Amino acid sequence: MSVIDDLASEFARLPGIGRKTAYRLTHHLLKVAPEEACRLARAIDAMAERVRRCSICHNLSESDPCEYCSNPARDRTTICVVEEASDIRAIDSSGGFRGLYHVLGGCLSPLDGIGPDELNVESLQSRLDENVREVIVATNPSVEGEATAAYLHKILDPRGIRVTRLARGLPVGGDLEYADGVTIAQALAGRRVI
Repeated sequence: MSVIDDLASEFARLPGIGRKTAYRLTHHLLKVAPEEACRLARAIDAMAERVRRCSICHNLSESDPCEYCSNPARDRTTICVVEEASDIRAIDSSGGFRGLYHVLGGCLSPLDGIGPDELNVESLQSRLDENVREVIVATNPSVEGEATAAYLHKILDPRGIRVTRLARGLPVGGDLEYADGVTIAQALAGRRVI
């Protein structure tokens, strides 16, 4: 196998990258200046060497504890539970949440052999002291995400901690005529007084 084929094979292992796209990326790197390809290689190498999981929340970070866990200005009474570390960026960039995070590392999926022991549930439970008043479950609105939310509610509710779920429904600027029935049903179920 040639170097070109090796690189294309590595690109094809990335999520969302098929064989054709992998070869396009490889050939793009062959066309650019060698310094540009080396810059990409150095960035990947630096990421592999320096990025680790936070020992508290399991976020990906260059520091341990991460920038969220070590920030004294964050609200320590609320923990937002997410499936993956990439979900933190989406929530935090909204500016609507100033609490702490906890990364599960996936969601319950019995068909894939993922149960509670494969997720970071035990470390979440160990973080729940008398200061934590609310756990926001921000798993995806999939069957697995809903099962994970129900499981977390079941184990956290007896502890007297308020367990909430992100609201779901119609996006801002969306048209009702284009929304699917499930989205409209969730929006109706989650309606609030104005």
